[in-house]
Amino acid sequence: MAIPKYNELYDPFLTAISDGKIHTAKEVASTVANILQLSPEDLAEQLPSQRQTTFANRLNWAKTYLKKAGLVDSPKRGTYIITTAGSTLLHSDVAITNEFLESNYPSFAAFVNKTDDVDTANDTASITPSDTQTPEEQMDALHKTINDTLADDLLAEIMQQTPVFFEQLVVDLMKAMDYGDGFKTKSSGDDGIDGVIHEDKLGFNLIYIQAKRWNPDVTIGKPEIQKFFGAMMGPPRVEKGLFITTAKFSKGAKEYADAQHIILVDGQKLTSLMIEYGLGVSVQKVYKLKRIDSDYFAEEI
Repeated sequence: MAIPKYNELYDPFLTAISDGKIHTAKEVASTVANILQLSPEDLAEQLPSQRQTTFANRLNWAKTYLKKAGLVDSPKRGTYIITTAGSTLLHSDVAITNEFLESNYPSFAAFVNKTDDVDTANDTASITPSDTQTPEEQMDALHKTINDTLADDLLAEIMQQTPVFFEQLVVDLMKAMDYGDGFKTKSSGDDGIDGVIHEDKLGFNLIYIQAKRWNPDVTIGKPEIQKFFGAMMGPPRVEKGLFITTAKFSKGAKEYADAQHIILVDGQKLTSLMIEYGLGVSVQKVYKLKRIDSDYFAEEI
């Protein structure tokens, strides 16, 4: 099953500690997972950032919001106990939603509205039923949206450049990815090879490059890959090739390339690599996400 949203974990979280005893975070996570009958695959699902599991992230934020509402207390770091208010709510058969918490628990409303003025609990910053993602998930989603937009802009910018510029861009990208020295071949008489780059810093192996700045709507078929493979036969013969383009590849082209040790990079992958390795883009702003340093707060033995 899909991992429930953080706000759908309020009830299971309170149920897991409903006996009034102190429970560790690990115990709570295990009990909630059993209540929801989550599989090992469900529990292994990662956030897009690959830095934390989706379940752990959402459960942690469910705990945070329940604490802000005064329904859960934490006697010491990493332990939780249900409060009298939490127990009363859990056994009231009321659906525990963000709207209910905001309307009935001033401390929760103040927290989600980022203000101490409870009278402003209904302003536009209030939590809404659609706010079902944790802050990390929202940031990951926003980051992806921004990068998708940037990728579209990059592709449009590349299409305004000359084919010769694109060939150099490909060589520059390979260097940015920490390959060895490379160079763009002459515009004429290159026999279908647009660039050559060393696979490593010492230059043991060569990689031939074919770079095609074609319309992004074009689909490159198997014949083009076959021609490139023919050019790789040399002399000199090179075993590895990179066919990189602003266009797309057909299924037949991909299957043939796989069989001939040719790597295909389409427009979408190209812009993704440029963003990842900082080619043609610059950092506009950096946000740092910090968390408690457990080592600092650990007691010395």
